[in-house]
Amino acid sequence: MTTIRQRRVGKGTEAAEDQPSEETNVKPDGKILPDPPGGKVWNILSITVGGIVAISLGLLTSVYVATLHENDLWFSNIKEVEREISFRTECGLYYSYYKQMIQAASIQQGLHGLVYDNKTESVRTINILERMNVYQEVFLSILYRILPIQYSCVLQQYLEPVYFYIYTLFGLQAVYVIALYVTSWLLSGTWLSGLLTLMAVFIATFLFSLTWQFNQFMMLIQALALFILDCLDMLPTAKVTWLYLIQISGLLLVCVLQFFNSMILGSLLISFNVSVLIARKIQKNLKKGGLLNRFGKLILHVLLVLCLTLLINKFIKKILNLESDEHIFKFLKAKFGFGATRDFDANLYLCEEAFGLLPLNTFSRLSSTLLFYVYGFVLFLLTVAAVIVAFRNLSGSDQVHFKEKMEEYTVTLKPDAAYSLVHTVLFGCLALSTMRMKYLWTSHMCVFASFGLCSTEVWKLILKCLHLYTSQRTQVIKYSIPIITLLYISFKFWPGIMDELSELREFYDPDTVELMNWIKSNTPNTAVFAGSMQLLAGVKLCTGRTLTNHPHYEDKNLRERTKQIYQIYAKRSPGDVYGILRSFGTDYVILEDSICYERRHSRGCRLRDLLDVANGHIMDGLGENEPDLKPSLYPRFCEEIKKNLPSYTMHFTRVFQNKTFHVYKLAKHK
Repeated sequence: MTTIRQRRVGKGTEAAEDQPSEETNVKPDGKILPDPPGGKVWNILSITVGGIVAISLGLLTSVYVATLHENDLWFSNIKEVEREISFRTECGLYYSYYKQMIQAASIQQGLHGLVYDNKTESVRTINILERMNVYQEVFLSILYRILPIQYSCVLQQYLEPVYFYIYTLFGLQAVYVIALYVTSWLLSGTWLSGLLTLMAVFIATFLFSLTWQFNQFMMLIQALALFILDCLDMLPTAKVTWLYLIQISGLLLVCVLQFFNSMILGSLLISFNVSVLIARKIQKNLKKGGLLNRFGKLILHVLLVLCLTLLINKFIKKILNLESDEHIFKFLKAKFGFGATRDFDANLYLCEEAFGLLPLNTFSRLSSTLLFYVYGFVLFLLTVAAVIVAFRNLSGSDQVHFKEKMEEYTVTLKPDAAYSLVHTVLFGCLALSTMRMKYLWTSHMCVFASFGLCSTEVWKLILKCLHLYTSQRTQVIKYSIPIITLLYISFKFWPGIMDELSELREFYDPDTVELMNWIKSNTPNTAVFAGSMQLLAGVKLCTGRTLTNHPHYEDKNLRERTKQIYQIYAKRSPGDVYGILRSFGTDYVILEDSICYERRHSRGCRLRDLLDVANGHIMDGLGENEPDLKPSLYPRFCEEIKKNLPSYTMHFTRVFQNKTFHVYKLAKHK
């Protein structure tokens, strides 16, 4: 097991047509007065200062994260194998391809090795660029090879590949913070309106889709938000159509670059977007008529889109024989109570805390920073206002009359505010249902809350409701409240940040280091290893040996293979386990005590329990079992093999052992 111990001493949108403009100087006859002197200078100064602040905050965050990483692992002082072990599960697997590209004789040879890879999955040749989203690793490895950064004349040392990789990650943290800052500024002010073009949106969509295999599900949330706002007439239909087409074209381009990955073609996102476009052609005059008429049309439209989405998606998957993502839908079906499942893959997710409901103490932690209070207030205010505007849109009320009578609600007419409102609600639902997704929601909470604190429109709306509105008072509150909030947060959390930065620790995982060193020294380069997905990712990274399975789970054949390999922790005969392992070309199998004798999960969620249920066997320990489960004829393999009984030693020979791992070499019977 890896531990962290105390360190020892020694070692775009166009604003003109879509959103209300800021107040301008107008003569009684309707002519617009020119901007006051110095207005352009002030705008330039504002943008310059704002840009400097954004970049400074991004760089500060990058340095902060890098410092925590160094303090936590003592990364600069540990061995290369320890650095590589610190890349866990899929992180280690992806980094191994970056390492593979750098160590290749040429860029062309490195790419060929990825396209025709026979070391990630034994007895199979797979296309890594088609199966996995590793273009970012490929891009970084090419940059490292061609840039003059490998040797520093000043420092007389190389910039090691691992540092180039992690420095890039820390740099992305800076980009992330800058993006949040700019997004909040876009919502609360108008000086950047019009700078985001369709090309920028397309590039962002394309790059996002290219670098993450679950991009389709996040963009589906974006598409749903656009669909809701379009139905409620809060966004122009023409622009929503463009965004749908951008999503589709971005995914199709990624599909081409990933050698026509069928999982992309069978995504719900493409099916949904195509369904919306078809439904619009079928249903004419969708946005005409009275309230009841439009409401009825809207219900029919939603049902039509839903049915078309399911039909198109089913048709595509049938044609392509696509089953790569079926485990996700099995998991969702079981999670939301649409029937119990004994599916091994679905239960792997169900039993992980990260895929459970969001714990209630999350809200108390968010409240300690005032974030949740501000977020909840802004959310409530804009939700009420949005409901009023949606009702007005559906009822077909006169636009001019509405603005005259309800001018205080014009903030909700801004497409960016309306979109962010729906998006944050959808992210919130996702986070509440699946704890792992809270990182999407919390970052959006920060943007949304800061928008509420810094928005002229929001404070104008509040003050008008309280009959206290003046332009000067709005400006004073708009700047004073954020400053007071920042001072409070700084005063409260600065000591904790300093304590965190001063705490020095050290990466410590001697058992895994010993295992990796033994594999490199005592096994041939062509050896095939079987074991847990998480450990084998490290084996590939640290030793370059061939694997039977790995953590990238979006492939049906790999999921079936992993389930078979995991029979080493089930109640199976030595002959059965040997036959399974040899069918995948296994030379060595690694058993982990932390899995065989697992106590982290409760009964029913331990890996051995999931295997027992999937095999129809009664689980170990006290507790209930389903009536159709039966006792196994054999003891648990990972326990019994350690007794060196003849029925086991004829197939398996122990060649390595420490406190955590046991490695057995498989006999090669003729």
